[in-house]
Formats: sequence, C-alpha cells, structure tokens
Amino acid sequence: MATYRQQAWDIALDKYGYITTGEATEAGIPPGELAKLAGRGRLRNVARGIYHFDDMPANKFDQFYEAVLRVGEDAFLTGDAVLALHDLALVSPRRIKVGTRRRHRRELPPWINMVKTVAQPSDIVLFEGIPTLKVAQAMREARNYVMHQRLLEALPAAQREGLIAPGEVEELTKELLGAKP
Repeated sequence: MATYRQQAWDIALDKYGYITTGEATEAGIPPGELAKLAGRGRLRNVARGIYHFDDMPANKFDQFYEAVLRVGEDAFLTGDAVLALHDLALVSPRRIKVGTRRRHRRELPPWINMVKTVAQPSDIVLFEGIPTLKVAQAMREARNYVMHQRLLEALPAAQREGLIAPGEVEELTKELLGAKP
C-alpha cells in the first residue's frame, strides 16, 4: 500500500509538484496529513491549503500554475501572462496577471497581479493544465500596454501553434493596425 506521501506525490506529478488539501482529501488522504508531511520537511506549505514537492523537477510553467492556484479555483491567466506562457510578443512581465470573475480577499505575493474580469467560461482554455484566457483575447487585453508591433509579429507564431484561428489573425491585425500604439 502506498504511503500518504506517495499518494500525494502521484497527484502532484501532473500539477507541477503542487497539491491542495482539497485534492488530498478527495484522494482519501486524511485532513492534516499534508501539514504533517510539511512539518517533517517532505513537502513545503506554499500558502493556505497549497503544498509543493520541492524535490520534483522544476518546469517553466511552475510559477504560472502556482499563481492560478493562489488566486483560487475560478482563476486563470490573462493579458501578458498568457503571452509569456506561450513565449509570444517578447513579453516578460514582472507580475503574473491572474484574472478572476469573483472577488477574493487572499493575501497574495507581490509577483501576482490579480484582476477582476468579466471573462466568460467559454473564454477560458487549458494549456498544459493551466487555465488561461484564449490567446486572441489576451492579445486584445494586452494591446493597452504591449507594443502593437510585438503583438503583430506574434500573430504568425500563434497561428502556427494553433493558438489563434486564421480568421482571428486577420481580425486582430486590423484591430492592432487601427489602434493607436
């Protein structure tokens, strides 16, 4: 029989090394067991109800996933965070922009920029297990603070990767060329 640590590890494998108390409970791991494991140095308590196995190999998506976890279950990447996730438009935001449709009162680290948004569930997609705003919509949002030329240059790559449909490329090009830089 697998130990609680092994059960938690198995869950965290597909989640960049993260596990929540809710996920652990659903898997039959008793409440408080993650805290005990953290107390013994077997995993790290990142935030209330969120734990991380630091001995799991790092990945370029780790921080994006953690940002969404910290904001909450309805959270998703938005704006330049979506572009950075996909390596588009040469953006490297200092703060990861996370959208949510609900109000949250959580204490967040300074590297997360939480914004309340009106995005609909149909506007959200999963990329590598991370909820994000669709790329076309993220570009529309980012045009207020990312150079339009960078967004225009990112469109062919986004289309090649299947992140934006050909019709959206044409529409976005017109919008970006018609908008003030």
